[in-house]
Amino acid sequence: MTSSATPAPSTRGEAGLDPLALASAFVLENGQTWGTVALDWQERDARAVLDTDATAPRRHYLLRGRGMSKTTDVAALVLALLVTTAPARSRSYIYAADGDQAALFTDAIAGFIARTTGLAGAVDIGARSVTVRGTGATLTVETSDGASAFGLRPWLVVVDELALWPTTANYRRLWSAIVSALPKVPDSRLVVITTAGSPTGLGAEVWAEAEQSSHWRAARTPGPSPWWSADDTEAVTGSLTAAEYRRLILCEWAEGEDALTTPDDIAAAIRSGSTSLPPRRGIEYVAALDIGTRRDLTALVVGHSERRETGRVVVIDRVLYWRPRDGHGGRVDLSEVEAATLALCREYRVARLRFDRMQAEQLSANLQRAGIRTEEYVFSSAGANRLARALASALRDRALELPDDDETRAEFLATRLVETGPSTVKLQNPPGQHDDIVAAVGMVAVDLAAKPETGRASISSATHARIPRRLPTDLGRRVSLPLPAQLRRAAQQGPRIPSGAIIMPGTANSPPN
Repeated sequence: MTSSATPAPSTRGEAGLDPLALASAFVLENGQTWGTVALDWQERDARAVLDTDATAPRRHYLLRGRGMSKTTDVAALVLALLVTTAPARSRSYIYAADGDQAALFTDAIAGFIARTTGLAGAVDIGARSVTVRGTGATLTVETSDGASAFGLRPWLVVVDELALWPTTANYRRLWSAIVSALPKVPDSRLVVITTAGSPTGLGAEVWAEAEQSSHWRAARTPGPSPWWSADDTEAVTGSLTAAEYRRLILCEWAEGEDALTTPDDIAAAIRSGSTSLPPRRGIEYVAALDIGTRRDLTALVVGHSERRETGRVVVIDRVLYWRPRDGHGGRVDLSEVEAATLALCREYRVARLRFDRMQAEQLSANLQRAGIRTEEYVFSSAGANRLARALASALRDRALELPDDDETRAEFLATRLVETGPSTVKLQNPPGQHDDIVAAVGMVAVDLAAKPETGRASISSATHARIPRRLPTDLGRRVSLPLPAQLRRAAQQGPRIPSGAIIMPGTANSPPN
């Protein structure tokens, strides 16, 4: 149960050492000791976890935001308990969120041992284990996704990122095994340290219990992290959805579903009064096709990227869509879609057409035979996450321009971001709504964002005239003169100015191949 005041703990372990004093003496990477830099809330949590009084809670739930020293503090407290308090030949465990986090815990403990005088001779450290030489007490770092706690007799268990555990039978069995094993060992203890997550997940269930039970101490420390700069906070805020920010930074149990964007962002993105833009020479266009399933729209979009004063912007030049007809079994006429796609790709001379192979394998093969370059967009978990986040960021940053079309506007306002896993989201349309245009726009946005931005080049001459900036595509289908001849003509306008140069193939200033 949460308490505003922490009673003075009994801090002498079985070895006669003070675990809080030992943890405070651990040397950090910057050469300072943990005790000299720990903030008030870190010290309160440490005193509570290290309290050996028989009346003190032995179950602790530490809810902290990202960047709030979870790994470092857990490593310090566990190591201090292991050396000073853990009974001889006792077994303790850390259940890390995954293999990478397990390695971070081990590295943090190893760092304290290496930097703190006297620890190296008292403790042996393995790949994922720590053993106190004098007592034989051991700590093992496990991964929660592949661990089993049945049959174990733990003295100390640390559960990392419980709020991120999937609500599957395997993870619930692991949690049940952990809590049911604690009474097997006298004075055993449990520490849960995590960010917040879904209000329907296992982490939220245990938190609700911890807040009400006298057997628990529950402590919530929201962010942003006091060690982040203003730029750090702004960058993190920009990369998270609203629900993710509430969970991961503010430690709030929030649903993992958000609107993709806001009405204000949509209003800023709409190209007022313009439903389409004509193709222009020298522009690289990318198209995307999203074929709807039964009773869904089918959407075709074409767009390009351009540099503006505000930065790089993805411009959607045209949007076409088809509604299913009653006479086609609730589906669109794919032959009509294929013909329109071929015509649009030829009109805009698109560099490539992006598509979902699961929807349009045959249609894309037909277009490829007609001379259109097609490129699959893989809608894996990572691909769907990349697309959803790219759209959310582009809309928020005013880096997306959309045509003034009612269906496009309605889809973007209705589409949701739904969490599918830790830090992973996807687009989802509410019942009765569509997101096919949104998905097609997303494929174009991801494609163009992945390509490095290329600017236009220029050459200066001593007469202070500037040869017009051009791209190769500005010269048409064929160049009128060979490249060496063009360069010689440019060089004849005058000698070079400082810091300017013309590279002429075959001359002394031509770099070697």
